[in-house]
Amino acid sequence: MRLIAILPMLAIFIAVASAEQPEPGKWQATADVGLNVNQSTYSNSWVGGEEGSLSWTLVSNLLAERQFTRSLNWRNTLKLTFGQIHREVHDDEDRDEKYWASPEKSSDRIFFESLMRLTLGYLVDPYASFTFESQFYDASHPVVGRFLNPIMLTESAGVGRTLAKNERLELYSRLGAAIREKLDRQVTPAALDLDESEYDTDMESSTDGGLEWVTDFKRTFNPSLSYVSKLRVFQAFFSSASDDFEGLPNEDYWKTADVAWENTFAAAVAKYVQVSLFFELLYDKEVELRGRFREIMALGVTYKLL
Repeated sequence: MRLIAILPMLAIFIAVASAEQPEPGKWQATADVGLNVNQSTYSNSWVGGEEGSLSWTLVSNLLAERQFTRSLNWRNTLKLTFGQIHREVHDDEDRDEKYWASPEKSSDRIFFESLMRLTLGYLVDPYASFTFESQFYDASHPVVGRFLNPIMLTESAGVGRTLAKNERLELYSRLGAAIREKLDRQVTPAALDLDESEYDTDMESSTDGGLEWVTDFKRTFNPSLSYVSKLRVFQAFFSSASDDFEGLPNEDYWKTADVAWENTFAAAVAKYVQVSLFFELLYDKEVELRGRFREIMALGVTYKLL
């Protein structure tokens, strides 16, 4: 526990300067929006059992950064993703007839990170950060949907260092003490009668604290090809929910480090057409004993707003 208290203060005692302080400037912003669509359809006379589908995903990435003074830098990152898939299914009563079923969610993510650094020119720079993670719509309950649920809030402070930075490469890593708060609106019946059609939501929250290690990497190979990676590791030292699991097989699951590693390859094949490959590895023993992996390859229209 003493290490957590010391980390945010380490940079103050480092006497050897290792980098020049950057010059202050205006806001530097980038924003791009992409729409990926995949569609297929079959006539009623088609033999083979295939069914038509329409899927779409809207992706938006925004970045705003400013060097206010030689000693203060503020960077804000916002990533938004939402997509649905529509399927054409056969009518149960008349197999020759087909209809489009209600759309199902295929992608949904909100990620916002605000990072403030003291660029003092020392071996490492102190920082403070805030992260908000959620989704637009929680459809896990068959009757009651919830907007912006669940929510994960993370506040951290510590020290970081820019390991490499030029026109084509940027590598920044940081380590600090962190507090995470999980908010989840659980759905419960409004009455003891389980057939009751009305439901209430009950807010459940838990807090854990420990160490957070985050590494951001960006490599631009040429104007048409780039790779972006973000690795986040959180090791909890305490949890407000530990007593709830005492004596159960999963009572120590919260002590295992959580890992989130996302990677994106993007290649522009035309002015407004882009091919992207996104893959993400997640490990959270409280959610699933095994690691979770997802991969999305898409071809779609992308437009740079800034």
